[in-house]
Amino acid sequence: MTEVMHSLSVERAETLSEADMADLCEATDAAIIEGGGFGWVAPQGRAALTRHFGGVLLVPERELFVARLDGHVVGSAQLVRPARNNEAQAWAAQLTHAYIAPYARGHGLARMLVQRLEERAAALGHRVLNLDVRETQATAIALFEGLGYIRWGTHPAYARINGRTVAGHHYYKTLEPVRGRPTEALFPQDP
Repeated sequence: MTEVMHSLSVERAETLSEADMADLCEATDAAIIEGGGFGWVAPQGRAALTRHFGGVLLVPERELFVARLDGHVVGSAQLVRPARNNEAQAWAAQLTHAYIAPYARGHGLARMLVQRLEERAAALGHRVLNLDVRETQATAIALFEGLGYIRWGTHPAYARINGRTVAGHHYYKTLEPVRGRPTEALFPQDP
């Protein structure tokens, strides 16, 4: 039996070519249809998704990361930084809209995607990364918990999917800085 070697990569996208945008839209709709990783519950089509991702690239507090399998975009995630006027929460960022298309799973891309986003957040000086996920997304929950994210709460009425109320879990992970004091030193100590 011959083992097929695939090219895997994750990068921060500042622009998207026409081909990359087409791949991203296809991957996004596939993930939506499968029920994972995005706030939409129905596929949006290329025109709507092109507008969406074009807008993401314009927002200064958002960074888009794309995962590639054999050169094709097959998933993405976004790093959302607090607004500049939110100094009190400037040390924390949000990981959102993370997914890999169903046809590209099983290669470790989701783990690579999250880890690359964590590295970028730490390099920007963030010490905490927050995220939330629907309770129905068991694979994503296993991924995040396996990467050390700590569930701090559950919102019982987090989302409505096909007429059904679904709970959502909230997570955080502390990030170690590229330089400076360890993150642990910034947390209050137990009495």
